[in-house]
Amino acid sequence: MSLRTKIKHLACTKPIISSRFISYLFRHPQSPSPPQQEDPHSLLKEDPIEVLSDLWVKTFSQAESPKPFNNLTGFLSKLDLWVLAYQRTCAHVTGSFPPRNALHSSVLSDLLSLRNAVVHQKFLWNCKTRQFIRSPNDKPITERLSRRQIDAILNSKTPPFQDRVVQEVLLMILEPIFEPLFSSKSHAFRPGRNAHSVIRTIRSNFAGYLWFLRGDISEILDNVDVNVVMSCVEKTVKDKKVFKLIKSGLKGAENNGFSEMEEGRKMDKRKRKKGQTKKRLLNENEPKPDPYWLRTFFSFAPEEAAKVPEYGYCGILSPLLTNVCLNELDQMMEEKIVEFFRPSEHDSIWKYSINDGCHNPSWPEFVPTSGKEKTRKMDYIRFGGYFLIGIRGPREDAVRVRKEIIDFCENAFGILLDNSKIEIEHITRGIQFLDHIICRRVIYPTLRYTGTGGKIVSEKGVGTLLSVTANLHQCIRQFRRLEFVKGDRDPEPLPCTPMLYSGQAHTNSQMNKFLETMADWYRYADNRRKIVGFCAYVIRSSVAKLYAARYRLKSRAKVYKIAKRDLSRPLIESSNNSAPEYSDLLRMGLVDVIEGIQFSHMSSIPPCDYTPFPRNWVPDHERVLREYVKLQDPKFFYELHKAVKREGLPLPQDEISEIVWDYKILGKHSFQIIGDKKKNDASLS
Repeated sequence: MSLRTKIKHLACTKPIISSRFISYLFRHPQSPSPPQQEDPHSLLKEDPIEVLSDLWVKTFSQAESPKPFNNLTGFLSKLDLWVLAYQRTCAHVTGSFPPRNALHSSVLSDLLSLRNAVVHQKFLWNCKTRQFIRSPNDKPITERLSRRQIDAILNSKTPPFQDRVVQEVLLMILEPIFEPLFSSKSHAFRPGRNAHSVIRTIRSNFAGYLWFLRGDISEILDNVDVNVVMSCVEKTVKDKKVFKLIKSGLKGAENNGFSEMEEGRKMDKRKRKKGQTKKRLLNENEPKPDPYWLRTFFSFAPEEAAKVPEYGYCGILSPLLTNVCLNELDQMMEEKIVEFFRPSEHDSIWKYSINDGCHNPSWPEFVPTSGKEKTRKMDYIRFGGYFLIGIRGPREDAVRVRKEIIDFCENAFGILLDNSKIEIEHITRGIQFLDHIICRRVIYPTLRYTGTGGKIVSEKGVGTLLSVTANLHQCIRQFRRLEFVKGDRDPEPLPCTPMLYSGQAHTNSQMNKFLETMADWYRYADNRRKIVGFCAYVIRSSVAKLYAARYRLKSRAKVYKIAKRDLSRPLIESSNNSAPEYSDLLRMGLVDVIEGIQFSHMSSIPPCDYTPFPRNWVPDHERVLREYVKLQDPKFFYELHKAVKREGLPLPQDEISEIVWDYKILGKHSFQIIGDKKKNDASLS
């Protein structure tokens, strides 16, 4: 046989790897890089919080003229960041944040091996046979694994612990790089911004618009082209190692050496025995599952907030990559907003500037409808894969904007949208966004002012009030899906069966936490009292029916008679005279306090929060960063020093006293003339 034939024959044969060798890999993971002789304690030199803070300050100082980052490998090489990423991952997995000085030397050595593998480009995503570091909840593998156990590990959907650590490191490095570049119009998957900031922005900035476009581009959250994401990332991140690491995570573990073996092996499908499963005992360091009230509230998530992207093996890095892609759409819409704006001096709002308007901070937006001509204006806001556009103008403008968005999404993201994905609705019909309905109410306020001759004139005015109300029908549908109510027109509460085996104190406590969270979610809805009162009625009736079935009281009326309206009294009192009653047990601390279910009366429900919301609002951390960057700029202090030397530094009390004295001595008319002369002199100079 010739040499060429032998090589060809060897290339066609499949690798045969025994289960004993795989078991050996799990017990002794083979590091793809040579063993390092470095001491991990000697590499811990910096504070990771200070390193990241300096990165945030640097990126925000370059926000006006952003530059691409060519070298991020230096951050990947810092073991301090890997230790912080390990601490955050342990907090997510175990529920406790381990202190830095309590980490074992073996953990630091494993983190050093993982860092070296990432820096030397030898790290493989979702590699379950070559794990550099394992979760603290995983039991150490000391014995030989069976073939069934190996199959279960290789085919499990749970990603390795080390993947989450790498994702945390990438997120800590990339988030401060992209945050200053993002538009202020996007509010999802970003620090300091949430659904409440969207609702408050709509209430503050979207008054006066007639046509609304509600767009759905959530398809990009489910599936996206890798080349599209990497082309957006490449504009800012030029580091080849970080770029390849993200790209390999998006594509998946295609280069995994055991992929052929996993695909070729067939899993034995054994039928599980039907019946009730045993309760699973938690490990020593395993966190408890989410309580019932929290799982129930998560089920109330609106459509816009229900989807969280997850691309390949990127995990927690996926939301950031989604915002990087959709930032192209945000920038395009900001340019369209400036181009669309056409002011009119005859309009009552937005006469000259795009940011001015009739804004009364003590009440929701009040926009008068008087005026011969209306200003043409547009605004835009996005939450995840959904956006809302308000247009003040004819419907033809809304149709044209919709066509431009469809063309842009097709060219930039490769997403084919139809008209049903971007609906055009009038304000009078009501627009649903984040389980709130945006509508307009026409009001006729009485305007009182002093006319000529000192007469007080009272006239009826006409205006429109922007109303943001919670969607009651959507709330009923959510309750019906969770089996709290049945029926459509007259929903009837059902017993809360998941809390069947819980005590009265625990059940009431869980329901109170759920109602408090619901009241906070509908904090900025105009009908907050109505919607929270309905939720309290459903929960209270559901719990009362549960107590009626548990204690055999037959009806809710008997439960309310014994336990009161808020179900705060104990439903079981001992009939045996020798046994202590509930009050005695409570005084001795042997039973829990039974909290009454909140919001049993409408007066106890807090009203809508109409706190003023600035038009150009930014989160607190961004405001602090921008102020800090401004104070670090020497030009700012130079201009400030120059202004103080030129104009002096008078006290505010001196200025006020001088104004009051001139007003009293010279009189109102003379004081106005002097002020006009000063203005003219200043304009001439």
